[in-house]
Amino acid sequence: MDTNRQFDIVTVICREIFDKKLKDYGPSWRIMRPESITDQIFIKANRIRSLEIKGASKIDEGIKTEFIAIVNYGIIGLIQLRLGFADTTDISNEKALELYDKYLDETKELMYAKNHDYDEAWRSMRISSYTDLILTKIYRTKQIEENNGQTLISEGIDANYMDMVNYALFGLIKLEFKENEIV
Repeated sequence: MDTNRQFDIVTVICREIFDKKLKDYGPSWRIMRPESITDQIFIKANRIRSLEIKGASKIDEGIKTEFIAIVNYGIIGLIQLRLGFADTTDISNEKALELYDKYLDETKELMYAKNHDYDEAWRSMRISSYTDLILTKIYRTKQIEENNGQTLISEGIDANYMDMVNYALFGLIKLEFKENEIV
């Protein structure tokens, strides 16, 4: 199966979870500032790393669940960067899904371009490397946030969110399709 098809399959899984959570909570995340979203992604990535190191979990949610959360929070982060945070849930569930699809499509296009240039190097990587790269991107994002979003030479927060989403999707592909089960 090719990367694009696998990518579509795992993004459908993520979108279904996002949609169900919208039905449960609405777009309550609209009040979150980007820094809070970055911290939420950090919690998820840190838990994955903890599970990878310990090899056990006391909560009945595994690495796959956390990668899905990173994808969804990363997309939420992109939405919040574009719209700004709100004091209330100021958009409908339908608008939230429309925005989700828009930023997921942009993220997929970035993955397709990078995948072409890097010749699918991600397939030779370990899932734990995706975790470490996501954590690195989080620390970079936190530094950019501390610098009020300004960079001298580096990509911005949005590019880092997109990379986090794509690394999480690569992890999901490997988990979903049982590729290189090195965790």
